[in-house]
Amino acid sequence: VQLQASGGGLVQAGGSLRLSCAAAGDTFTIYGVGWFRQTPGKEREFVAGVHWHTSTTFYGESVKGRFLVSRGAASILTFLNMNNLKPEDTAVYFCAVRYSGRGDLSSVQTYTYWGQGTLVTVSS
Repeated sequence: VQLQASGGGLVQAGGSLRLSCAAAGDTFTIYGVGWFRQTPGKEREFVAGVHWHTSTTFYGESVKGRFLVSRGAASILTFLNMNNLKPEDTAVYFCAVRYSGRGDLSSVQTYTYWGQGTLVTVSS
């Protein structure tokens, strides 16, 4: 599967953005879809994820109550709605897919396919 994240940009603190993850290829046997983010010098951080068959969603502690992940339609695999953005949310955001059911859905290592990231910048 090929993935492409989009929708990033510059927003003021307290604002909102919606990221999209477009997919091409095998989307029928997906086990989970995740959103991660990364800033220079830091490890990639889990933001949100969807268990594909149950549509159960999961969130990182720092975004709970502010971000909402949902399944998309057609060529859009998933959306990440980000509300009440904070400067510390500034990062490159990536979407990723896993086909295996082994391991924690929030674990970076369990995801096989990654899209190019999209930069989100939140100004104070």
